[in-house]
Amino acid sequence: MDEFILIFRHEDGKKVASPEQIQVWMKQTMDWIGGIAAQNKFSSGTGLPFDDARVVHHKKMVTNGPFGDIKETIGGYVIVKADSIDEAVEFAKGSPVLQGEGNTVEVRKIAKNDGTH
Repeated sequence: MDEFILIFRHEDGKKVASPEQIQVWMKQTMDWIGGIAAQNKFSSGTGLPFDDARVVHHKKMVTNGPFGDIKETIGGYVIVKADSIDEAVEFAKGSPVLQGEGNTVEVRKIAKNDGTH
């Protein structure tokens, strides 16, 4: 069994949801993760706040950001265990992130520590 990272991409970080809507999404996300965990296929994950971040560029230049006013932001990730990328994609299809128009979940296989894929 391999591990896959599901990266949550939000198309428009400027759109701010109400506190009530954020609570609904958080419950939906916890329920979704709970379903994966019930299959013993959840490894880890977390949200990534849009503020208090830095970007290190070529030649070690550092800028503040990324900020929510850019076209796309990464809102968090989950790492799951799956027998194939297709199984990991099925997990991704259930993500509440996909309720937002233009939002996506990128699915990538995580390289094993022994250097194999």
